[in-house]
Amino acid sequence: MSDEHYYLELCDNPVQFENASSVNNVFFDEANKQVFAVRSGGATGVVVKGPEDKSSVAFRMDDKGEVKCIKFSIGNKILAVQRTPKSVDFINFIPDYPHLEFSQECKMKNASILGFCWTNWNEIVFITDQGIEFYQVLPDKRSLKLLKSQSINVNWYMYCPETAVILLSTTFQGNVLQPFAFKSGTMSKMSKFEIELPVVPKPAKLNLSERDIAVANIYGQLYVMYLKHHSRTTDSPCAEVVLYQLPREGSCKKTNVLNLNTTGKFALNVVDNLVVVHHQSTQTSIIFDIKLREPDCALNVHQPVLPPRSIHPYRIPLTGPSAVPSQPPVPCELYSSSWSVFQPDIIISASEGYQWYLQVKLPPTVNLLQDKGKLIDFLLRRRDCKMVILSVCSQMLNGEDKGSLPVVATVFDKLNQVFKEYLEAEQTYTVAMESGPSRGSAARERPVRTQAVIDQSDMYTHVLSSFTEKKDVSHKFIIAVLMEYIRSLNQVQITVQHYLYELVIKTLVHHSLFYMLHQFLQYHVLSDSKPLACLLLSLEGTYPAAHQLSLDMLKRLSTANDEIVEVLLSKQQVLGALRFIRSVGGNDNISARKFLDAALQTADQMLFYTIFRFFEQRNLRLRGSPSFNPGEHCEEHVVYFKQVFGEQALMKQATV
Repeated sequence: MSDEHYYLELCDNPVQFENASSVNNVFFDEANKQVFAVRSGGATGVVVKGPEDKSSVAFRMDDKGEVKCIKFSIGNKILAVQRTPKSVDFINFIPDYPHLEFSQECKMKNASILGFCWTNWNEIVFITDQGIEFYQVLPDKRSLKLLKSQSINVNWYMYCPETAVILLSTTFQGNVLQPFAFKSGTMSKMSKFEIELPVVPKPAKLNLSERDIAVANIYGQLYVMYLKHHSRTTDSPCAEVVLYQLPREGSCKKTNVLNLNTTGKFALNVVDNLVVVHHQSTQTSIIFDIKLREPDCALNVHQPVLPPRSIHPYRIPLTGPSAVPSQPPVPCELYSSSWSVFQPDIIISASEGYQWYLQVKLPPTVNLLQDKGKLIDFLLRRRDCKMVILSVCSQMLNGEDKGSLPVVATVFDKLNQVFKEYLEAEQTYTVAMESGPSRGSAARERPVRTQAVIDQSDMYTHVLSSFTEKKDVSHKFIIAVLMEYIRSLNQVQITVQHYLYELVIKTLVHHSLFYMLHQFLQYHVLSDSKPLACLLLSLEGTYPAAHQLSLDMLKRLSTANDEIVEVLLSKQQVLGALRFIRSVGGNDNISARKFLDAALQTADQMLFYTIFRFFEQRNLRLRGSPSFNPGEHCEEHVVYFKQVFGEQALMKQATV
């Protein structure tokens, strides 16, 4: 199967660690994205591998029993190790601190520690079956200080390191969840909520399992994802993922349902704000975008965005003494029962000793999602979308996939709406910065220009300029597309750049559509600008009327008087230039030499006489003398005038 078939892949540079066959235990720390490979026997050897080489470390500890949980604090400063149900041991890894162990027992009597979570480099939470205990670690004193605790019966827990929220499963069925949020030494109890369990035939009862729950950040909001398996006796036995949005303040609410359309074993990831659901028995994955609305479904009920596909095949290179350089890599067993999936986007194969990041490949989605409007909505929300969106636009305008004009208009409108929102955010930020910070208001952050912002330059360079040169596309469609893009920009009040108008004019001229060009200019479909007027001037040889159209445009601009004079002089219309400059009241400031040079170049002696006399009269009116000042550099013109008309023809200074 070709690469274009797969829209999910495992990253090229995975974290490699000793596989399960050579170590006793493998642990994963979600906060630091680190894998701990632990080998016991005599002393306990630990190899820690992280996403970056600098986060990798190897060390030995005294063997004090089986390691149940092991994690570094943020920044690898303090190591926490749980070996018993009652206590957690700590080792300083801060430079110049004693590398000695110290221990902390849980405060609640008869409680068993289910696990622990680091919420800061020196703050840790113990989760027990009777509640939670929030501690500050004092590495210099080799002790812990209890900051806060809460008694509550706990079945299991889940931690989201991105938001520092811990979710506790309570009650007999485990479906009442109590979240706690942690920040800078404080612990806040959030609103508890109940997960709606599926109906099962009596007398059976269903308990909520931690295998069916995941916590993740999607579009900047915290969600609890519940993998809901329905009984086979129900009308709709297919599984679904139910999303509960968990705000910092206020109650948690059920917001989205993702229809999986099948049953079996599933695992969840979140990649680029997409919910990825892996199905083990079919060895395929599907993706959901909770911001895409389904027209035929009830509000917030979603179908997969794309058809099910396997993750792109991955090959593991052979290593070790038995490996032969020419030996081909071995295919990795995808969707293996030894895979463990962690949030948001991590897959670990303990048997093969690999930790991967799951990635979404956008190019294959282009041909899998036929609805262009929906495709653009989907792509605009992805990280690395710019070049894929531009390729969709090119594909939409070319070849067999050529879209209808309404589809083209829809795509342009979606792109320009995002562009407009960015421009407005940038303008708001600029105004706020110029006016200075107001009392009590938070410091503004400059808006981030994401890849979804596709401006006129992007469209011109990557799509429209090459599109206008296509031989197999009708010129009517080309012009219609260009005008549609200009309409879309005008609709959201974005100033159209002159190079887009130039593209329209060149296309019209190339196809000899001069009447249409005249109409566009006459009815101001193409906005006036100096660059556009200059382009029209250059087209005079092909389209003679362009000269007058250019002059009319320059006159309308009212700030282009100098350009109009230059144009008229270049056409040897010296008297016309003089009349124009007098009509706008600028004749007292114009350069005499420029006009006299232009008159000389016409070889028309009477024209030169008229222009020379005009400036003599101006000099007399302004300075009381017809003579030219030395700074005007007209000496050669005076000499020429004397040679042709005689010195007596020079205007005499008036006598009082």
